[in-house]
Amino acid sequence: MDYLFILNDPAYGTERSYNGLRLAMALLAEDPHASVTVFLMGDAVTCAKARQKTPDGYYNLERMLKPLVRQGEVLLCGTCMDARALTEDEICEGARRSSMGELAERTARADKVIVF
Repeated sequence: MDYLFILNDPAYGTERSYNGLRLAMALLAEDPHASVTVFLMGDAVTCAKARQKTPDGYYNLERMLKPLVRQGEVLLCGTCMDARALTEDEICEGARRSSMGELAERTARADKVIVF
């Protein structure tokens, strides 16, 4: 199964992106052969900001992205990155800049598209 997750909310302040990543990780745990792509757009591009420092016991989205980068793909909307002055040097290892064109291709190809 080919899953595409589209996350829109900021890294912190709401739990929508956190819950989207939790579901993506649970799907990979359930089916290690699943294909999971996470596309971060809007304020969700901040989820991939490198070197996040969160209080002990609080979730850290950068850490949550690491297994998704290893087992799937994490893509960031380039226009959304530019609007937030987020450069490729500032995003976590393995995540990469993408485009609406690539999102359109991934959407057409996915068996399931899940939006948070």
